[in-house]
Amino acid sequence: MTLMKTRFVATLLAGSMLLGASGALAEVVLNRGNSGEPKSLDPAHISINIEGFIIRDMFEGLTINDASGKIVPGAAESWKVSDDGTVYTFKIRDNAKWSDGSPVTAEDFQFAMRRLENPKTAAEYANLLYPIKNAEKVNTGKLPVEELGVKVIDAKTLEITLERATPYFLQLMSHYTALPISKANYEKFGDAFVKPGNMVNNGAFKLESHVPNDKLVEVKNDQYWDAKNVKLDKVVFYPIEDDAAAVRRYEAGELDVVYNFSADQLKRLRSAYNSQVHVSPSLATYYYAFDTRQEPMSDVKVRRALSMAIDRDFLSSEIYSGAQLPLYSMVPPGMEGYEKPAVPDFASMSQIDREDKAVELMKEAGYGAGGKPLNLDIRYNTNSNHERVATAIADMWKTTFGAKVTLTNLDVASHYSYLKEGGKFSVARAGWAADYADPENFLALTLGDNTTFNYAHWKNPEFDALMKKSYDEKDQKLRMEEMHKAEQILVDAQPVAPLMNSADLWLVSDKVSGWADNAVNEHLSKYLSVSK
Repeated sequence: MTLMKTRFVATLLAGSMLLGASGALAEVVLNRGNSGEPKSLDPAHISINIEGFIIRDMFEGLTINDASGKIVPGAAESWKVSDDGTVYTFKIRDNAKWSDGSPVTAEDFQFAMRRLENPKTAAEYANLLYPIKNAEKVNTGKLPVEELGVKVIDAKTLEITLERATPYFLQLMSHYTALPISKANYEKFGDAFVKPGNMVNNGAFKLESHVPNDKLVEVKNDQYWDAKNVKLDKVVFYPIEDDAAAVRRYEAGELDVVYNFSADQLKRLRSAYNSQVHVSPSLATYYYAFDTRQEPMSDVKVRRALSMAIDRDFLSSEIYSGAQLPLYSMVPPGMEGYEKPAVPDFASMSQIDREDKAVELMKEAGYGAGGKPLNLDIRYNTNSNHERVATAIADMWKTTFGAKVTLTNLDVASHYSYLKEGGKFSVARAGWAADYADPENFLALTLGDNTTFNYAHWKNPEFDALMKKSYDEKDQKLRMEEMHKAEQILVDAQPVAPLMNSADLWLVSDKVSGWADNAVNEHLSKYLSVSK
């Protein structure tokens, strides 16, 4: 009996060990190459997509994008809209919880939005929520934060009042500026709430660890309201700015998903990996900004001449292998109701005629052959594609005008920080992907009072007036017409030179399921799974 009992216990122990080992082996991990280190993990202080990919995994807004990019309920299970479109009442899910088990409340959303608009926070993206009543006045210090049009009805009911009907408001509520943070947790840790060990999350994943410039690890949030449908146990983001290194790690099986790769590799990668290569047209614009605060960029003739001399067809076909399309408008094509975006008069010229006219304009401005020397510096964020574009444009300007062009590159976070903080430059590379599918999202970048994203520091009263009129216009068709007039002023003045309609380049392993290309380039890890 004793011997049999001993053998039985031993068998049980062995079985338990095997089960434990099996459980460990069964951990489902998604390894994502993320093209750069996030500047911050604070929703109030991020502004680029590689930060958004991480943040939206960990925090969930009232609305979210589904796998196809469509707006669907998130932390809010439903909402009602007033007849005039100015009051939204959101019902937050009863089972929405923070990762520490405490309930997600209407007050958490109110607290986060008040914090974002508080001028002391200095949130770079605060203007995005200006459609909310009094948001701009709060953000500019004219009203206290308590006057923001975000009202707690009860623990699970939030009412948001707008300045005017805003057709894209539900899209805004999925943006990281509208994400909640736990009021109780913030009161405990202050701005240090973003640190591993301090942070609590209401999204599908929670922060486990973060070693800057190495990796960031998220683990499944078992308190998430839809945790039963989340198939991943862990997501690891690797901030790899070197495109070639990212591709090598993908080909070695170390990465399951890679965002961005050098476009000159497109043909080879398609040949080798076929459907794993994703080129997804997006509502995004690749552009160069000219610093209009200083000569020679303060001269519209110089700006127009430089823009005209850029062969966009060459950039598209030779550098991006057709993965990006030539663009002359700031607003990318595909905006519902906007019809055809405005373009400058030189868009219809041949490249040869364009260059001839550019030389004339530059001569009129007093620069180039026989005039003042044209010394330029192109700034760009570290990326092989951006480097090749900058090198090509530098050669175009040298050939056309005899310009002396230098190149300056910084990592992505430093590059955009420099621009947003008002650093001086002559030419700077930038890109913008739609936060919501409306032309306003692109045109508002160059408003005179947009101190964060108006990298060109361009001010045009007529442009600003037309944009203001569009905000007050309730008729959608007339609103679009006002914005079209505003864009015409913008593209004629060329404080920014739109270059290409961007496409998003991804490598997605055939082990990954649930992936769907979409124009807003949103790919929440909660929809993905990995097979072994």
